[in-house]
Amino acid sequence: MQGALKFIKSLLLIFLIISAIIAVYGYYYLNLSRPLAEEKTVILPKGSSLIQISETLEQNGIIRNHYAFAASALLLKLNRRLQAGEYKFDAHISPLEAMEKVARGEMVKHSITIPEGLTTTEILKIITDDANLTESITMKPIEGDLLPETYIFSYGYTRDELIHRMMEARIKFLTEEWEKRAMDLPLGTPEKALTLASIVEKETGLPEERPRIAGVFINRLKKGMPLQSDPTVIYAITNGKSDLNRALTTGDLKIQSPYNTYMVQSLPPAPIANPGKESIHAALHPAETNELYFVASGNGGHLFSATLDGHNKNVKAYRKLKSESGN
Repeated sequence: MQGALKFIKSLLLIFLIISAIIAVYGYYYLNLSRPLAEEKTVILPKGSSLIQISETLEQNGIIRNHYAFAASALLLKLNRRLQAGEYKFDAHISPLEAMEKVARGEMVKHSITIPEGLTTTEILKIITDDANLTESITMKPIEGDLLPETYIFSYGYTRDELIHRMMEARIKFLTEEWEKRAMDLPLGTPEKALTLASIVEKETGLPEERPRIAGVFINRLKKGMPLQSDPTVIYAITNGKSDLNRALTTGDLKIQSPYNTYMVQSLPPAPIANPGKESIHAALHPAETNELYFVASGNGGHLFSATLDGHNKNVKAYRKLKSESGN
């Protein structure tokens, strides 16, 4: 009996010693082992198992022993929380810190900025050319479907996912703005407001001018006057597929197209670009003004007038400025 007790005590002692050794090694491995000499970005592919994640980290020098990493993740119950993705690991990061980063899903964030006023063709090219996005585009958004903005995304984000997100963002913002729109607008539907916003967007790059230009167009619509917007003529010629790369001619203004607002006394049938939030807001909250005309000022802005005589004077001043500057 005493021999059996001594044997059990010996086994218990051996177990305690081994446990202590494992604990010391585990502490050292998880906290003090820091093999990475400099910052490194690593991709953990989708569908990776615990062992595959551990091997990838070892192959990239983040950890020294993938078996110890996998065992530690199991003991700490983090194994099922490890997420595939793209991660940036700081120099000398510990295995525990790396494990917690992957468990929290602290992935590298990428961004893509879509400028206001681009056509859908131009936006799709930017999305296609972004190497951080995956898969080919299969969606077919139409003009005005996409909300220009800066979008943040992580590894594995597809181009279609981004396009869908841009479409949802545009629907949400336009719906919210439509509910808060000014009274007595001659627009009728959110889609017509979007079309007007696209024209406002193409007419000026100055945020402070957008409500005023929208006000001019609203006044013209109320009076049944043609909008006479040059960007609509350009769209009628190019269909938004390319730049015109030349000045408009008198003949261009006579093109028979529903987009040529010199020839039709209404809005075009659809947007001519993808307007940003400020232009959408301006179209639905135009400045209260009696102005009916505007022309480029020659310094990036526009000169406004309520009468044709005033407009002709502004046009004369603009042409004189261009002549003096040699343009």
